[in-house]
Amino acid sequence: MARGGPKLHSGPKLHSGPKLQHERRQELGQSYRDGGEHYERVRPGYPGDSADWLIPAGARDAADIGAGTGKFTALLVARGLHTVAVDPSADMLDQLRRTLPGVTAVEGTAEHTGLPAAAFDLATVAQAWHWCDPLPASTEIARILRPHGVLGLVWNQLDTSVPWVHRLSRIMHAGDVHKPHFKPPVGPEFTGLESHLTRWEDPVRTGDIMELTKSRSYYLAAGEATRAKVLGNLDWYLHQHLGHSPDDILPLPYLTQSWRAVRA
Repeated sequence: MARGGPKLHSGPKLHSGPKLQHERRQELGQSYRDGGEHYERVRPGYPGDSADWLIPAGARDAADIGAGTGKFTALLVARGLHTVAVDPSADMLDQLRRTLPGVTAVEGTAEHTGLPAAAFDLATVAQAWHWCDPLPASTEIARILRPHGVLGLVWNQLDTSVPWVHRLSRIMHAGDVHKPHFKPPVGPEFTGLESHLTRWEDPVRTGDIMELTKSRSYYLAAGEATRAKVLGNLDWYLHQHLGHSPDDILPLPYLTQSWRAVRA
């Protein structure tokens, strides 16, 4: 192996024009149709203060859109909200129903939720807004919200301000790490977009990081040769370059970015 380890490449880029962005987003998003059990097991949850900050005073009803296996849904339920979960993947929703049997879970998308109009005080989209078409999704979410209802957008991402995590994110092809001054696009139906940042750590072993990588869209959409290369690079970086053993517990730094806007 060449000195300094394998050559590393950044994650997938979605900046080739609106049509190519949409097609690539659809292609990568399809990779999450299956694998709900693995996703639930290896993906981190969300810090509770993100939900606390998003939930408006007096809220009773919430829709968690792009809910996946229910990692953010669980926070809403724990805070007493009657919550409906929406996701296009039947496999993900099957896992959600096992984890949260009291939650109504329906197949749908942010652009076509199938939910009744003016029925919710809060609509959240955690780790999924980048798979949505933001303008029609905003129109649909405004339709299901009550007057002055809140749209909440949430992202977990690796804290790449930490040098070893920055290199890790490149090896993992974590293409959803936001650039400084990132601001999610929302439609004109919403106003007062503001943000909240939470720094936290997830205790993991090196094997957990390998499994986390396998749950990412780049890996899921890749061929066997590319998958083998990614895992080989990770093995070198974690065990040889950084010198960790498989039993070491690593505090993996995360940032959770939360955004909220009010239905105009």
